[in-house]
Amino acid sequence: MARKRLLWYLYPSYLIITLVALLLVSWFVTRALRDFHLERTAGDLEARTRLVAPLMAGRFDPLQRPAVDTLCKKLGADTGTRLTVILPAGLVLGDSVEEPGRMDNHADRPEIGAAQAGKVGFSQRYSHTLSKDMLYAALPVSEEGRLAGFVRAALPMTAIDRTLKRVYLKIVLGGVLVAVLAALVSVFVSRRIVRPFEELKQGAERFARGELDRRLAVSGPEEIGRLGEAMNQMALQLDDRMRTVARQGNEREAMLASMVEGVLAVDAEERILRLNEAAARLLGVSAGEAEGRALQEVVRKADLQAFIARALRGRKALEEDIVLGAGEYERHLQAHGTLLRDRRGKEIGVLVVLNDITRLRRLENLRRDFVGNVSHELKTPITAIKGSAETLLEGALDEPTDARRFVEIVAKQADRLNAIIDDLLDLSRVEQGAEHGGVELEAGAVRPVLEAAIQACAMGVQEKDLQVTLFCAPDLQGRVNPLLLEQAVLNLLTNAVKHSEPGGKVVVDASLLDGKVMIKVQDWGSGIAAEHLPRLFERFYRVDKARSRQLGGTGLGLSIVKHIAQVHGGEVLVHSTPGVGSVFTIVLPEA
Repeated sequence: MARKRLLWYLYPSYLIITLVALLLVSWFVTRALRDFHLERTAGDLEARTRLVAPLMAGRFDPLQRPAVDTLCKKLGADTGTRLTVILPAGLVLGDSVEEPGRMDNHADRPEIGAAQAGKVGFSQRYSHTLSKDMLYAALPVSEEGRLAGFVRAALPMTAIDRTLKRVYLKIVLGGVLVAVLAALVSVFVSRRIVRPFEELKQGAERFARGELDRRLAVSGPEEIGRLGEAMNQMALQLDDRMRTVARQGNEREAMLASMVEGVLAVDAEERILRLNEAAARLLGVSAGEAEGRALQEVVRKADLQAFIARALRGRKALEEDIVLGAGEYERHLQAHGTLLRDRRGKEIGVLVVLNDITRLRRLENLRRDFVGNVSHELKTPITAIKGSAETLLEGALDEPTDARRFVEIVAKQADRLNAIIDDLLDLSRVEQGAEHGGVELEAGAVRPVLEAAIQACAMGVQEKDLQVTLFCAPDLQGRVNPLLLEQAVLNLLTNAVKHSEPGGKVVVDASLLDGKVMIKVQDWGSGIAAEHLPRLFERFYRVDKARSRQLGGTGLGLSIVKHIAQVHGGEVLVHSTPGVGSVFTIVLPEA
């Protein structure tokens, strides 16, 4: 939330005090005026009732109703007052406005109730007869020591309200004028108070910008002058200390920035004190935003949080391997944690040094998986060859039919061994060429490469009576290595032929889309389930191991395709639906 200037603290306060005072005075004056007018009107009504009361002497009798009513109407018209004569029981004998016979019993009227106590009763209320607010005064009249009745006089409040409204208007206009004058004076006074503070603020801002050689002008009241002198002294000391801190900070920053290892400092409450750019990259956070915040808030890595918690509880250096993320974003870190101590030896936190060993772990996993997969793939044909040879040596060699069958097994498995070794060599050559920049790419037409790949798998196409269709413009160009690209397309075509039903079709389509050369190989074969697609391009990965071996696959064809696409600066994509077919797309840069 933005902070307000001092002026906007002082000025509204003065203005509010002024307005509140004006409102209170106005309220008091208006109440006093209203009470004054009501008292005068009430006194006037009381006087009128006392003047009328003698004229009603001896007339408080129901038989005198016509005469009393006539007299009330005459007196009411002469005086502009509503006059009413009422018997003690509440019966109306006469009224200057309404016919008495049509009027309700008035014993329950507030002014009559007050007059029954022997004094003049007053009441201000709404008159349903006249449909306006009225002020009533009721005078008890006694004859021969007993209550004979009441004489009531009433005046509408309209005249009083009209007079008070004129007075209120003058009060409001006067109050507005006073408020405007008070606002102007408040602004002047507030600015005069704030001006020295503004000068101090500007000086402090110069100090904050590092302009410590300029001093504040000491002026104003004694308290502000002392504050200015103190700030000048502070600037002098701060300049010296900042130079020292800046020099030390630059040295420390240079060391931390040049470190390949990530460095993370956490206090005893697990708040991040400092981390270098290497640590920020490893943890996927911003160094500037992370400092000063809680570790759990910034770094949502349970393994790292647990490691730091153990390092804080321990009394000696701690070293562990931790894993951050999962799947393709998995990162392996070697963490070294030691306690941080201040100059007095007090433990204030922990210092963690992080080494990224992800590539090393991945290489180890790849090597382990590769050795395991190669061993497994080679073991199957070797076992078959060895079993056939042993069977032949044990006597099957003398049986021509059995001997021929086992020799065919040996030949087939030898061919399989040869295919695996060839694919391994091809994969090795592609990887070595990518690592050492030995793969030469040149601008050339794509169609001849695709035609050569289709021609290379013609025998398999004929055996299954497949229809292979090529869609590719003759002028489509790309930066390619023709031999490698032909091998990649041939591998995709070979897979498409193997997994297509006899009499089916395969389509090879090459086109230019958004500056990319898209080479698609589509079949309408068995298709691939979605759970297999993420691992489809791994070495020796098979969707259906038994069927793949039966069809003669080595499990390296798609891995070779992926690496060939990568050395071209592209990628390979797959979309497949079980029972519908598959589409493999090689995406290459345009020439």
